[in-house]
Amino acid sequence: MWHTARAKRTYLALFILALSGVAGFVTPGLVSAQAGGARTGAAPPFPAPPASSPAGSLAYSCGVPPMPLEPGATPQQAIFPPGQYPVSLPAASLLGARNDLPNPYQPGVDFGELPAGRKWGSTASVTTGPDNTIWVIDRCGNSGAGGTTCGGASATINPIFQFDTSGKLLKTFGAGMFVSPHKLTVDEAGNLWVADNGSHQIFKMDPNGRVLLTLGKKGVAGPGTDEFDAPTEVAVASNGDIFVADGHTGGGLAIGNARVVKFDRNGKFLKTWGKKGMGPGEFDVPHTIAIDSRGRVFVGDRQNNRIQVFDQDGKFVAQWFQFGRPSGMYIDRRSDTLYVADSESRDGRTNTGRNALAQSGYGFNPGIRRGIRIGSARDGAVRSFIPDPCPYPYASGSSMAEGVTVDSQGNVYGADFLMDVRKFVPTRGRQTN
Repeated sequence: MWHTARAKRTYLALFILALSGVAGFVTPGLVSAQAGGARTGAAPPFPAPPASSPAGSLAYSCGVPPMPLEPGATPQQAIFPPGQYPVSLPAASLLGARNDLPNPYQPGVDFGELPAGRKWGSTASVTTGPDNTIWVIDRCGNSGAGGTTCGGASATINPIFQFDTSGKLLKTFGAGMFVSPHKLTVDEAGNLWVADNGSHQIFKMDPNGRVLLTLGKKGVAGPGTDEFDAPTEVAVASNGDIFVADGHTGGGLAIGNARVVKFDRNGKFLKTWGKKGMGPGEFDVPHTIAIDSRGRVFVGDRQNNRIQVFDQDGKFVAQWFQFGRPSGMYIDRRSDTLYVADSESRDGRTNTGRNALAQSGYGFNPGIRRGIRIGSARDGAVRSFIPDPCPYPYASGSSMAEGVTVDSQGNVYGADFLMDVRKFVPTRGRQTN
């Protein structure tokens, strides 16, 4: 972990320099592409986490490719010197998400005391238990998503962790249970719910990892009432009803499930709503789901760059674009404060000489700064913003938090696809909501 402000400032300076100046930033053993080409096996053009940090190897990369362009290669995009990129973000995105809100938090610090030799893999999930402990699930120390990140040799590695708010490890388990876990939810009784988009299944477990209920068919992706297609997250109502966001497949395309599936507390199918589309009640990658104090269901409709709000029967209530592109959500039901992590918004520009926008348009959300937006689940007002320290234009598909939560002291935690979990402590004397 970073323990001093000076170390944190040094890291942040290197972090920004690494992204904004890929062509000109040289680490020992690396010759930049602009200066004459790369060497095989050269160090990547971004700082590595210190040995004392639990962060994985890509945590400080901002998504910058690990190697510069090959000697003589023609860049797909122009490369500008550090600090001289000629396009900047506006005060508000084209869909109305503010980039200029106050940030009432200190810079994030790497979180979690992991077992010896273990580093964070890619993760989309961090959440708070009813006892104020912090739960995280990663991809068994690996970088990536979907597929079999917890299979093969990685099946012996625990992906689930419980910490106190200081980062002390309380518990770890889950080896061999999942194919590629996506998000973990903790219900009011302290039970864990894991959406495994690698196996197309949902698991309910007690806090020690004993499986209490399984939904879906292992290895079977489908639209049936007992099937899922890469489910992403679970939300549990106060009466025990289960809501599953189903459909990580086919973002920006016309394939894959795009729905919410509702079950009773025993796993009996009740109903489903939604289909692939852009209209009210339609979805494209429902990536995260949460329930507020009034029982309303919030769905992070990621590829449509919005949150949709429903009652528990699936009746459409509202759609909100002001929180950005939702990779992760958490609602503190004590105050109905809504925390939304935007880890993917981009417009295709990079400063790496490479393109970063998929042919399908996946991730397209122009004019927005990535980060965590904080506001009200009651009226949709956005009040504050923890910005991604990675500067615009973003180098690739994801940076900063993909999952988000908050503890009872107001500390915010972000889970990063780029192999890290960070803790953001409120600035003294400032309010978070």
